Amino acid sequence: MGHFFHLRVTAMGALALIWLAMLLLGTGEVDRQLLLLLYAGGHPTLIAASRFLTFLGQPPVLLTLGFIAAAWLWWRHWPGYAVAVLVVTLAGRGLAEVQKFTIERSRPTIVPHLVNEYTPSFPSGHATSSMIVYLTVALVLTEGSRWSRAAVPAAIALSLLIGLSRPMLGVHWPSDVVAGWSFGALWVLATVPMAERIARRYRPRSRPKR
Repeated sequence: MGHFFHLRVTAMGALALIWLAMLLLGTGEVDRQLLLLLYAGGHPTLIAASRFLTFLGQPPVLLTLGFIAAAWLWWRHWPGYAVAVLVVTLAGRGLAEVQKFTIERSRPTIVPHLVNEYTPSFPSGHATSSMIVYLTVALVLTEGSRWSRAAVPAAIALSLLIGLSRPMLGVHWPSDVVAGWSFGALWVLATVPMAERIARRYRPRSRPKR
C-alpha cells in the first residue's frame, strides 16, 4: 500500500507542475504553432469529428452521465458510491470554473472559432470535466471487477480526444487543454481513492459479479 501511495503522490505532484507550467508558459510561440498545426479549418471531416467529440464533453452530457451512474449505483444499493460520483464530479467541475474566472485567460484569436464559446480559456472545461467524469465513472463502476483494465484506459483516451477537439476547433490554446487534463487527473487521483474508502462503509458485504 505504501508503494502505491507514494506513486500516487508523485503522480499528483507531476500533474500539478504540468498545470503550473501550462499557466505560466501558455499562449507563447509554441502554443501558437501547435494551435495552427491542430486547427481543423478547411477540413470538413475533421471539423465534424471535432464537433462530435466536443459534444461528448459538453456539460449537459457529462452531468447526465454522472447522474445516471449515481442513480444506477443507488439502485444497486451502493449509496456511498453514488454520492462519491456526484461529489467528485460536481466539485471538480466547480473548481475548474473557479480557475477560469480567476485566471481569465483570453481565448485564441489567431484562427476563426468553429464553435461559439464565451467563457475564459484556462483551463479547458471540456478537457477538465471529461477527464474527471469519464475517469471517475470508469473507476467507480468497475472497482473490483474484471472490466477496470479496459474501462479506465478507454475513459482516458476519450478525454484525450475530447480535449484535442478544442484547439482543432480554434477555441482553446493547446496549453489550456493540457492544463485541463492535468487538473482533471490530479483531482481524480486526490479524491476518488478517499471517496471509495468512505463509500465502502455503506456498501453491501459483497458486490455481485459483473
